[in-house]
Amino acid sequence: MSALPTPATYTVQTLKTLRADRRGPVLFIELNTPDQGNTVTDTLLDELLAVLDEQDPDIRVIVLSGAGTDFCLGGDRTEFAEQLTDDPTGSAIRVSGTKARRVCEALTNNPAVTIARIQGKAIGAGLALALACDLRVGADTATFRLPELALGLPLAWGGLLPRLLAEVGAARVRELFLTSRAFTAHEAQALSILQNVVPEQELDAAVTAWAKPILRRSPAALRVTKLLFNAHAAGARLADASTLDSELMASVLAEAEYTRTQGQRRTGHLI
Repeated sequence: MSALPTPATYTVQTLKTLRADRRGPVLFIELNTPDQGNTVTDTLLDELLAVLDEQDPDIRVIVLSGAGTDFCLGGDRTEFAEQLTDDPTGSAIRVSGTKARRVCEALTNNPAVTIARIQGKAIGAGLALALACDLRVGADTATFRLPELALGLPLAWGGLLPRLLAEVGAARVRELFLTSRAFTAHEAQALSILQNVVPEQELDAAVTAWAKPILRRSPAALRVTKLLFNAHAAGARLADASTLDSELMASVLAEAEYTRTQGQRRTGHLI
């Protein structure tokens, strides 16, 4: 992104799952476990919270992206299974769910303008992270999916459902969730999940085209405008039940684990 200031390393701590670079008033946060599809783990959530909590007040734009082929393949199901094995009541799932909500709220309510830069696949929790951003641009080859129901999970992660309902509308969200089908970048744009679709090689230019005029705006006016948008959005979501996301996810997964182990006991697989 040569039209923006020269990169300078921005390090809150030693980051294992992210890369964070500051270029003047722009902060680039890259999900950086491409060999795992940038899946969302507890460590990634912790590091996102650390970077966003310690964000310099002079940051005006945040760009969220994913390294490698895909933006984010969703939650780490292996970690979910390990958490349930360690504690079948689902307590660790509840903690993770609370972190997820905090991360998404930190993006949505951030005083800076947040931009999601999406290539490849954005699935489940990955779509939630993108949707928590103010602006979203996707490669024309990007695909999206809400696979939760197919995996036996509720649509309860990071406040994704109320955001989808507000941006897309109940009828279309219901169809995408019940079928768990993949959909294209152009359909995502028609649904207002994306505001812009470009060839993948033009993603950086599209981000720059948004960032440059934003950086010329009055910081105070920008902050107040975001507050107004968020206040009106909150008013439209007075019955927002996403505070229950972590409880819903934990309850469903704990019940599934209990049913599985009981079935094994009945067939003599467990003593």
